[in-house]
Amino acid sequence: MTDPDAKRIFVAAMATETNTFSPIVIDRRAFEESFYAAPGAHPDTATLCTAPIPVGRKVCAQKGWTLIEGTAAWADPAGLVSGEAHVGLRDEILAQLRAALPVDAVVLGLHGAMVAQGCIDPEGDLLARIREIVGPDVLVCAELDPHSHLTAKRTEAADFFVAFKEFPHIDFVERAEDLWAIVVERLEGRVRPVMSTYDCRMIDVFPTSREPMRSFVNRMIALEQDDPRVLSVSVIHGFMAGDVPEMGTHVVVITDDAATHGAALAQSLGQELFANRGQHLMPALTEQQAVKMAMDMRDGPVVLADMWDNPGGGTAGDATVVLKELIKRRATGVAVGTIWDPIAAKLCIAAGEGAVMPLRFGGKSAPETGDPVDALIKVVTVNTDAAMTFGESVVPFGPAVHVALLDPQGDPIGIDVILNTVRAQSYDPSLFRVMGIAPEAQQILVIKSTNHFYAAFEPIASDILYCSAGRPYPNDPATNPYRFVRQDIWPRVEDPFA
Repeated sequence: MTDPDAKRIFVAAMATETNTFSPIVIDRRAFEESFYAAPGAHPDTATLCTAPIPVGRKVCAQKGWTLIEGTAAWADPAGLVSGEAHVGLRDEILAQLRAALPVDAVVLGLHGAMVAQGCIDPEGDLLARIREIVGPDVLVCAELDPHSHLTAKRTEAADFFVAFKEFPHIDFVERAEDLWAIVVERLEGRVRPVMSTYDCRMIDVFPTSREPMRSFVNRMIALEQDDPRVLSVSVIHGFMAGDVPEMGTHVVVITDDAATHGAALAQSLGQELFANRGQHLMPALTEQQAVKMAMDMRDGPVVLADMWDNPGGGTAGDATVVLKELIKRRATGVAVGTIWDPIAAKLCIAAGEGAVMPLRFGGKSAPETGDPVDALIKVVTVNTDAAMTFGESVVPFGPAVHVALLDPQGDPIGIDVILNTVRAQSYDPSLFRVMGIAPEAQQILVIKSTNHFYAAFEPIASDILYCSAGRPYPNDPATNPYRFVRQDIWPRVEDPFA
C-alpha cells in the first residue's frame, strides 16, 4: 500500500564555470568528455556539482520517498557554452521534470557561473522555468559552487541555496547533505526556510586553506551549530573571470522563518569580509622568483602552482612560461602536470612508448601564455584513459602522454611533462602516478591550479609556491577589461558604499 505521506522529489544537475574571456567554447561533447549521466545512470560517487544526486538517493531510500532522477552534466570550465548545448541540456531536464509531475520538491546541482551564447544567466533561466512548471508552493533549491554569481532572477525563483564552504572544494558532499537535511525538515513541516542575502560589493579570491578565511569559515559552521534560528550560512565568492552584471561576493543566510535575524547576520558577515578585502589571496611570485626558490630548496617535492593557467578557471592549461624558465635555469628533477595539447599528445600516442622525436607543444591558446616549446622528447608512458581523483570524484584528463625532454645527444635533461587531451586542473598527486611518475621522488612538481590542489598535495610537499606567470587568466579585477560588470564594486572603486 502506498504511503500517502511519501514524497516525490525530482533531482538533476547542469553545471560548468564560464570564463567569458576564454576562447574555448563548451559544446555538448565537452560535457560528455567531463561528465554526463542519463537519468538513473549517475554513479554512487559525486562529481562536484552533481553531489545532490547520490546524496539524495541515500536520503530518499531512508525516508521511503521516491526520487526521480534527471540528467546530470558537468563540463570542465572554459569559455561560453554553445547555445545548442545550453538549450539542449536545459530542455532535456525540463522535459524530465514535466514527466515526473506531481513533485513535492526540485533539488538541483548547479555551479552558478555558467554563461551561454545568447543567455547571460543560464541557471537563473533554468530556475525560473522550473518555478513556472511546478508553481509557487513546490520547494525548489540547489547546491552551488561558491565561485558563482548570485543573480536576482535565481533568488526570486528558488527557496534557498547552499554553497560549498571550502576552497579547495573538499566539502561538496557534506554541503549536499546539508541541503538535503533542510529539504527533509521543510517537507516534514518542522522548518520554514527563509533566504537572506547581502551584497558585499567586492571582487576577491577567498582560499580557505589560510587566514583570514579559515577562521571565517569555522565561524560560519559554528553559527549553524549554535544558533537554532540559522539553518545554513554560505559565502558566494563570485567568479572574477565571468563578465556578467551581477558578479561579486555575497553572503547567504538561511533561517527558520527569521528573515530579520538572517538579514542582520548576512550584513554583519558581509561587512567583515569587505573589511578584509585584498587580504585573502595567497601572495604570488613571478616565474623567475618561484623557479629560483624551488631550485634553491634542498628538500622536495616543492609544489609550484602555476595559479593563473588553471583549467579549473576556464583557461586552456597550455601556458609554457614556467616551463621555459625551468629549462632556461637548467632545473632537474622536475615533473610538469599538465600541459594541454591534444595535437602533440596524439602525435606521441601514434609514435608509441619509447619513441624519440622532435616535438612542438604548448603555448597556443592566447598571446600571454608563452611561446610553444620545441624539444627533442622521448615518449615514456601512454595512457589512453588517464584520470585522477578529487575527493570521491574521478576526473578524466586523457588520453595523455608522459614525455621526457632530451638534450641534442638524446640524454634526459631532468624535466618530464604530461601532455593531456582533456583539460583538467591538477587536483591530486594521482595525476602523476597514473602517468608513471612518482611525485614524492621529484624535486619540483609544476601544477596548474589556483588552490584546489592544496588538500591533496600539501601532505607530500616540502613547500608550496604560488606563481603568477604570464596572463592567461584575467586575474586583476581592478584592470580586467570588463564590459558588463558594474562599476560600483571594489576594487573598480575604492569605496563602493560611498
